[in-house]
Amino acid sequence: GFFVWHDIKDNGLKFKHYSLHTKLVLITTATLLILAFIYFYFVEFSRETWNDGSTNKFIAAAFQAVTPRTAGFNTVDLTLITEVSVFVTIILMLIGGSPGSTAGGFKTTTVASMFLCIRSIFENRSNIECFGRRLPVEILRRAVAVFLMYIMLFLLCGFTICLLDNVPLITALFESASAVGTVGLTLGITPYLCTVSHVFLIILMFFGRVGGLTMIFVFGAKMTPEVSRLPQESITIG
Repeated sequence: GFFVWHDIKDNGLKFKHYSLHTKLVLITTATLLILAFIYFYFVEFSRETWNDGSTNKFIAAAFQAVTPRTAGFNTVDLTLITEVSVFVTIILMLIGGSPGSTAGGFKTTTVASMFLCIRSIFENRSNIECFGRRLPVEILRRAVAVFLMYIMLFLLCGFTICLLDNVPLITALFESASAVGTVGLTLGITPYLCTVSHVFLIILMFFGRVGGLTMIFVFGAKMTPEVSRLPQESITIG
């Protein structure tokens, strides 16, 4: 994202001087790239399918770890990868890039803030803390809202394609994730889908390009001053 590049331009390689946003983006991005590379190299491309000598496994694994994050290019035949690899690619496409960039998905900072919230619960802390800073609750509310919007639209479109076009669910979900993440990868079924499925994919691509938070601000209810607050009551979770 442009915020991160600007921060790096101002502070060079002095990590401790970066803003919390930059730190979370860099760490989350590096974690996703490394874990995805490890999986594709040691699991997917260790299969006999790729032992014909025409595939550079190291390059293919590195490329496949990056491209679902919104690049949209592929150097291997995606129809040959396992269902587990398809699912891993779907997760990477849904996460996408970082705020302020041209990437799609619900963004790395959304994942990071939700992970930090989970960590604070396990550590029995009342605040969400990281790198000597405390995240406001409003950030978590937005992260959850954006995450759930992407997941619901992704599942709705995937189920619709599966039912209308009678294709495997994992394949339909792949096309749905590619659309909402504005990635462009496909397992080859897109040209053969019905008109309704194409309309769903178009809507998802538009939503993914504009962004979930922007859609909330545009179509959500206008913020009005709270003149009173309702009584608080707890519920049981889990």
